[in-house]
Amino acid sequence: VQLVESGGGLVQPGESLRLSCVASGFTFSTYTMAWGRQAPGKGLEWVSSIDKSGSERYAESVKGRFAISRDNAKNTVYLQMNILKHEDTAVYYCNGKQYGVDYWGEGTLVTVSS
Repeated sequence: VQLVESGGGLVQPGESLRLSCVASGFTFSTYTMAWGRQAPGKGLEWVSSIDKSGSERYAESVKGRFAISRDNAKNTVYLQMNILKHEDTAVYYCNGKQYGVDYWGEGTLVTVSS
């Protein structure tokens, strides 16, 4: 099983980034996929998830700014991040979950700084 995130980087406040996570080794289309993040010195925070039917959920801190989507044909989940803020700075992790099985990627760093 592999989850490989990409798309992180350094941006200024107000800018956008799109994260991607390519999955392999499990039946992607049947899993709920999610993004979590860990800011420097803080614990892991759930950001957004999308279930196998396409229903989306968001943390209040990112609602209206972030959008999660999935492409089952490409085994890929995306996180479009708009109007980025300093407090969005974190390592972003991709997660796949089904019936107690939990897979995580190694993360991609997003830094929002002026």
